[in-house]
Amino acid sequence: MCRSWLTLALALAVSSALLGRRAQATESGASLYVPGLRGPLSGIVPPPGFYFNNDFYFYSGELSGGRRIQIGGAVLAGVDIEARVDFLTASWVTPVEIFGGRLGFGVTLPFGVPRVSASALIAAPRFGQSFAFSNRDATFVAGDPVVTTMIGWDAGKFHWSVGVAVSIPGGAYRDGELSNLAFNRPVGDVYAALTWLDPELGLDVSGAVGFEFNGKNSDTDYRSGNAFHVDLAVSKNLTREFAVGLLAAHYEQISADSGEGNRIGPFKGRVTAVGATASYNAAILGTPVTTRIKLLREVEVENRPQGTMGLLTVAFPIGGHSHSGSQRAAAAHR
Repeated sequence: MCRSWLTLALALAVSSALLGRRAQATESGASLYVPGLRGPLSGIVPPPGFYFNNDFYFYSGELSGGRRIQIGGAVLAGVDIEARVDFLTASWVTPVEIFGGRLGFGVTLPFGVPRVSASALIAAPRFGQSFAFSNRDATFVAGDPVVTTMIGWDAGKFHWSVGVAVSIPGGAYRDGELSNLAFNRPVGDVYAALTWLDPELGLDVSGAVGFEFNGKNSDTDYRSGNAFHVDLAVSKNLTREFAVGLLAAHYEQISADSGEGNRIGPFKGRVTAVGATASYNAAILGTPVTTRIKLLREVEVENRPQGTMGLLTVAFPIGGHSHSGSQRAAAAHR
């Protein structure tokens, strides 16, 4: 793999670390983590420089079987969720090294349309109702910004990194509404990732573990529980430009939801998802661009909607790469 393609491939790993997206767990079925979030190359932090990526996320799922969920202060049943969300991420890997590892930062801004419909609204004091049928909401909204810091190291075919992502309550949260991207609560995610990369075989085996800390939504008085998550990805380059792989992920709350505004009891969410990924490298007007798609199906779910999710990522560098950093990256793929 040439240096330019490698740089972009590694930038995709950074975008996985930076993104905060809607998932289905905790209050409103929402979490900073998404199954399959950290896929191929997730343990690698790229060479010093600036990167930009656009991520389009879509999700389609339903909460069936008479189960209930609380969204925006309302208790709902028979819920269908359709989300179309875009994430703009700018990242900077600095020339600074900490304990021999590359230091990076990033900011992600989400916006889009979460479409929520429910066959029954059971309790909704914020809506001024106690029971109703066929409630739905779909509005273009902005989510909470997410800031991230990470450090990455290399040793032969092994690459590993640690990082912290924080979702800051600052989005367009609409109290009492069903369609929201903003969590309206502080959320932190601490993770560690490891990649084994064999350039001659074109084989990448990556894994990541993390822990998510959730605060309280001050508008609904709902405190979401904390959770851990695990990702595994195996991918193979079929050509220098094209790669395919398999994904698996697990997310599980280890503490129950609580708070005075919690009307559904000690709610805990859990999900296992499996799927596939493919990436392709191309040059557009002389700039290397990497495109990756991920598709996952939630196969084992508890206390949350079950559905299918996808992520289409387009990433490219925006200058500032150091010569020494590019050499280190290129050496990893010889």
